[in-house]
Amino acid sequence: MELPFDGAISTFYKNDAPEGVRNAIRDADKNDILDASYPHDARMKGKTYDAEIAALQVELVKLQRWVKDTGQRVAIVFEGRDAAGKGGTIKRFRENLNPRGARVVALSKPTEAEQTQWYFQRYIDHLPSGGEMVFYDRSWYNRGVVEKVFGFCTDDQRTHFFNQVPDFEKMLADEGIHLFKFWLNVGRAEQLRRFLSRENDPLKQWKLSWIDVEGLKRWDAYSDAIAETLEKSHSDVAPWTVVRSDDKKRARLMAIRTVLHALDYDRKDTSALGEIDKTICGGPEIWNG
Repeated sequence: MELPFDGAISTFYKNDAPEGVRNAIRDADKNDILDASYPHDARMKGKTYDAEIAALQVELVKLQRWVKDTGQRVAIVFEGRDAAGKGGTIKRFRENLNPRGARVVALSKPTEAEQTQWYFQRYIDHLPSGGEMVFYDRSWYNRGVVEKVFGFCTDDQRTHFFNQVPDFEKMLADEGIHLFKFWLNVGRAEQLRRFLSRENDPLKQWKLSWIDVEGLKRWDAYSDAIAETLEKSHSDVAPWTVVRSDDKKRARLMAIRTVLHALDYDRKDTSALGEIDKTICGGPEIWNG
């Protein structure tokens, strides 16, 4: 089987990955958690997860009905390291929702015209209308992290972004938009294990990009950019929720619970929501680099 990017991910694993990362991947069983600092030793069991996600999706349907009936606007931003589970988490949010009222926004790189616009302009065009929920699969925070790591913006442009983003998000809140910001974080060994799995799966190879391959070599640069972004853009009005996503099942549950706990929708069944595990879901203080 022909591997994408001439097998660059496998080559990185064999030749360039830190020894500890290679050993963790090589020695692990399928359900092992690779990051020793993660507060759970193994992934959540499927039966437990299935029962909990089913209850939460009933509540999400109630939430969407309330959003539609009352004209609420909900915008949920998903950021995170590559392979942290953004797309899978969004999929579980929307699985049983009416797609006409629960849009995904996943923008490609800006066009030449968009590059001349105010940076936030193309994201504003996709904000929710009354009765809508919008899921941003990456967002204006590209400037804080990816553009910095790969030199796609200047330092002055990034500083300008950080100067403006608190006021921009305050305007969204003042407008009555319910804004949630999730940073999904995954350990280095788990990220590489997921990339290797994608590389060898013909049905998932499309998920890989040149950015993913090159990003493997820039872990520390990403860490620095993420830490600075969380520090400069976390606020009372628009706080970050960090979700440690080494276990995808737990991460999905925590993200959904965060939204459901925060909104006072009709017929809310608080007993169905479950507790938020604060060891893997909290503010920037739980981000572990």
